[in-house]
Amino acid sequence: MAKKSRKTSLRKTPLKAPGDHSGRRGSATKGRKAAVASDAADRIARALEVIADATTAATERTDNHAAMKRADAFVWHPDGRLMPVSRVSRVDLGLLKSIDRVRDILMENTVRFAKGLPANNALLWGARGMGKSSLVKAAHASVNAEVGGLLKLIEIHREDIESLPGLMELLRSSEFRFIVFCDDLSFDGNDASYKSLKAALEGGIEGRPGNVILYATSNRRHLLSRDMIENERSTAINPGEAVEEKVSLSDRFGLWLGFHQCSQDDYLAMVHGYCSHFGIKLDDTELKREALEWSTTRGSRSGRVAWQFTQELAGRLGVRIAT
Repeated sequence: MAKKSRKTSLRKTPLKAPGDHSGRRGSATKGRKAAVASDAADRIARALEVIADATTAATERTDNHAAMKRADAFVWHPDGRLMPVSRVSRVDLGLLKSIDRVRDILMENTVRFAKGLPANNALLWGARGMGKSSLVKAAHASVNAEVGGLLKLIEIHREDIESLPGLMELLRSSEFRFIVFCDDLSFDGNDASYKSLKAALEGGIEGRPGNVILYATSNRRHLLSRDMIENERSTAINPGEAVEEKVSLSDRFGLWLGFHQCSQDDYLAMVHGYCSHFGIKLDDTELKREALEWSTTRGSRSGRVAWQFTQELAGRLGVRIAT
């Protein structure tokens, strides 16, 4: 009986043929299914991220276009936002003295642009404190009043220049016209972001949008430091070509408007203009003496120095200044 029981038990045990890997096949199949499921989950997650990014970008574009109708000036942030500026720090166009020629040229260019006529990008370069950025802001205010608020001013910071193409694309489809303004624009060392500026100004297939113009201020006419240019000259295989490539940036600006140090008479005219405008009363002889002493201690004469003296005088005399 024991033998029969053993035989029966042996028969019940299935025999595997040599090379039978069905068990391993099953585990491999399960592994493939798990990998496929994981890959599908990854694709779904990536697709959801793309949809979320597109939705966010569309929302930001909608918010930006809505903001354009609520303000006349903005600050551009490289993450894609236009931050409205409710109160722009500027002075009256009539208070900018000793820059009559460049003022008239920039005003004429801005008026043409605001009316949809051909106009040039402008580079305002030269002596510090002579009203370069003040002129841009004053020109915008004056022309914008003439065209009923259709001209917007957008400031882009020097360190955000690489995001300029994105800003151009955002503005391209708008019904408004835009002055994109970069104050104190210059490049040093191995900074290659000037290439983004070159492409945004005149390069690329699409080119600069017809409703956008760029105004920039700089102490340098060619925007690049002498060391930067000399370094290119000394290391390049063809020094002339290297320098040309650097200097060509300023060529993208159709208008070069130079600002130079003012004379003593111009400086005093600025001081008198500010005092008259803001109702600051002081004997002319005393005013002249104090104004010249102030400029001597500062070591320069400029519109900025005249404005700083006016603020000092107004504060001492208890006169409030509203710009």
